[in-house]
Amino acid sequence: MNSRFALPVLTADQARRLIPRIDAIPLYAHAYAWHLNFRLGTATPLELLGFAHSHHLRGVKIHVEDGEAHSLLHAPESRAGFAARARDLGLEVHIETSSTTLPDLRAAVEIAQDTGATSVRCYPRHAGPVSHVIAQTIADLKQLTNLDPDHRLHFLLEQHEDLKSHELVQILRAVANPRLTLLFDFANMINAFETPQAALAVMAPYVTDVHIKDAHILPDRGGMAHRACCSGQGDINFPDLLTQLLLLGDAAPQIRAFALEEENEMFAPAYRFPDDPPDPVIPARAASTTDPTADEPLPQRLARERAEAVAQIAYVRATLAALRAHAQARLDLK
Repeated sequence: MNSRFALPVLTADQARRLIPRIDAIPLYAHAYAWHLNFRLGTATPLELLGFAHSHHLRGVKIHVEDGEAHSLLHAPESRAGFAARARDLGLEVHIETSSTTLPDLRAAVEIAQDTGATSVRCYPRHAGPVSHVIAQTIADLKQLTNLDPDHRLHFLLEQHEDLKSHELVQILRAVANPRLTLLFDFANMINAFETPQAALAVMAPYVTDVHIKDAHILPDRGGMAHRACCSGQGDINFPDLLTQLLLLGDAAPQIRAFALEEENEMFAPAYRFPDDPPDPVIPARAASTTDPTADEPLPQRLARERAEAVAQIAYVRATLAALRAHAQARLDLK
């Protein structure tokens, strides 16, 4: 565990609630932890299911295009087998897409239906003034009811580097779909010139899912960028965020899934700045990607990525074990 961050101060009531929630935490494999193996190697969605099962995880969060030609989007004939394997292993499936446009949402919903998934994550990539991005995203997400008329799926809107937390809440309230909630990523708010703790304070009532990753916070043209790193080596306070997120919800835990999204070496630039005008312009951008290390042979980098995914699981579980012991010590002192 990163010794830079002290364990949070807990009340006896918080400690009492925290222990069983740590014991039952729903940890999921996230396909981005294998991003290079999917994009430049031979990894397939079926293989990710085996990884999640072998590490005793609750399920998987997988992007529609993970696996390139073998992805759930580009190889629709593979979906039935993927769904059957997930059922056999007792794994829940969550589908992700990097868009809120109607064609992309429709494709993601179709994949979710074909694979027996229970949720679809999206985020806007519209360019232009923030007011336009917000209005277009609201219009996009109002189509969710038509795409899922039986209300079988949950939908997640992720803060993804350009919009601020209160703008995500504004979108959520305007769409007014009870099956649409927010996904909290440990670092994506940095690029919108927010800290993780400040963003969580705004988003907390609406968050049901989480992406866990670490990052270095970097100055960028007066704003803040982030470069993802191995968990425990960056500027993200895991003990504090995990504690706050686990304690959300009174009678029952509010968070349905904590996804292990190791993204070592992924870089995201600043999009929002302290001197922004009232309606700043968001530039056009592609979906997130990570480039292989220039001076490292690709097979070595792919093997390192898989090892980093395993190491993240160990680090998060060690952090949770430390939090549990900390909570138990608080109760023992009572």
